[in-house]
This record gives sequence, C-alpha cells and structure tokens, in this order.
Amino acid sequence: MAGGQERILRRRIKSVQATKKITRAMELIAASRIVKAQARVIAAQPYADGITEVVRNLQSAGGAANSAMLAPREEVRKVATIAVTADRGLCGGYNTNVLRAAEAEMRHVEGAGQENVLATVGRKAESYFRFRDVPMEVSAAGFSDNPSYEDAREVSKHAIAGYEAGDIDRVQIVYTRFISAGRQEVVTVQLLPLDVPKDAEPATPGEPTADYEFEPSPEELLERLLPRYAESRVYAALLNAAASEHAARQRAMKAATDNAEDLILTYTRRMNRARQDAITTEIMEIVGGAEALSQGDGAHEDAHEAELYEMTS
Repeated sequence: MAGGQERILRRRIKSVQATKKITRAMELIAASRIVKAQARVIAAQPYADGITEVVRNLQSAGGAANSAMLAPREEVRKVATIAVTADRGLCGGYNTNVLRAAEAEMRHVEGAGQENVLATVGRKAESYFRFRDVPMEVSAAGFSDNPSYEDAREVSKHAIAGYEAGDIDRVQIVYTRFISAGRQEVVTVQLLPLDVPKDAEPATPGEPTADYEFEPSPEELLERLLPRYAESRVYAALLNAAASEHAARQRAMKAATDNAEDLILTYTRRMNRARQDAITTEIMEIVGGAEALSQGDGAHEDAHEAELYEMTS
C-alpha cells in the first residue's frame, strides 16, 4: 500500500514539475513583453499630445461651432460601450475586472432608461457576452497583446460612424490603464462626444501666445482631424490594455510558479514519509518473521527432547 502511494506521489511530482516549467516560461515571456508594451505606450504619447494641441488650437479658433463629434446630444437614448479584454486567459483577474466594470456601466445605462449598444475587443469579452446572450454590435479579436493603429481604426470606425449618423448618442470605452508594472486600474473613458482639454494657463503671466493662420478653414481641418483624434484615444487605450495584460499575466504566472514549488515540496515530503513507512513496514515484517522462525525452532527442540526422555525412561 505504501509503495503504491509512493508511485502515485512520484507521478504527481513529475506532472507539477512539467507545469512549473510552462508557467516559468510564460512568466519570463510576459516580463520581457511588458518592457516593449510600456515603450509603445510612451512612444505613442507625443502623437496624442500633438494632435490634442492641434485640435485645441482649432477649437479656440472657432472651428468647433458646427462639429458633431464635440457637441453633446440634448437627449441621450443609445449608449455604446466598448469592452477591451484579452484574447487569452492565464492573466489572473485582468479579464474579470474589465467585464465586471463593463456590466456595471451597462446596468447604469439601463437604469437611466437608455439603450445599450455593446462592442467587444478580445476573445474573452466576446465569448463571455455570447454565452450570456448579450447582443454585440461589433466584435474584434486577435490583437490584444500587440495592437496596431489599424486595429484601433477598425475598432473606432463603427463607433464614429454610428455617432455621426445619429444612431448612437454617447460612446464610452472600458479598459485597463497601465500605471506601472505593479499597478493597473480599470477605467471608463468617454470617447464620444470628444472632450478636448481646454487651453492651459501660460507658464508665465503675460507671456504671448501663438496666433495661427489656418488653410483651409478651421472647420474643415477640425472635421478631418477629429476622427484621427478619436482613433488616437482608442489606440492609447489598446496600448494600455496590452501592457496591463502582460503585467497581469506575469504576476499570475509568478504566483503559479511559486504554488508549483510549494506543491512539489509538499508532495516530496509526503513521498519521503510514504517511503519511510514502507521501509519500516518491511523491517517489521522481517523481524516478525525471524521471531516466528526462532520460536518455531525452539518448540521443535523441546518436542525432540521430550521424545528422547520417554525413550530412555
């Protein structure tokens, strides 16, 4: 029985060791990708700042008077929610946190008497809402860990078209913002109507500000730039989500590797105990057999002596 238990534990140890190798490899891969993803987030920031500055200047020049993407709707009837998750699991509570936040936003929209329009990014969000029979207007997947600007353009294209056509009155995106390798947070950001930051105060009182001449008109320039501005915000959200996914997967695989090591140690101790029990049992059986043999030889000698005594008496 003890020997059988030892064999079972040995097989379990080998299985956990194989799993540990996989989780350790995934941890190292995720750790290396965090650096690249964070670099992409930082590299995309100058473009976002630049286009924001241009849109701000056009807005100050009076180009936002007739822009549909900047003016909020008087009555909000339909709200589109874009939920950004990962294509794969094994990243802790990353996907669950986004899905919970998206569902909370949708419940809030329904509570306000408005209609929900759902769009998903990532296979996890798609399968989650499909399993719950929640209709999805748009579903995009296959690029969660390495998004491109074209992916952001495809994601934002339907939202922009629906908003400009009047079918959607507000668009919001739910994603995980990357703060550092050890900290990420799920946020909900309004995408449309666009909220362009106002002009900042000059660094020095009385400092002159630049005056621009626009060709063509500010209205026409703003009409062309606002879709790019919306795409840049979606792209920034996808990059943050990708970096957060890698960070979450690195932490999850680190915890899995540590748990595997603890499990191997526990199984090893149990296997050694089972081996010691088996050895002790074998020793006890040998000692018991030897004792039985010695007792049997002693009884045989007593009987032989009794027989000789009868013959001589």
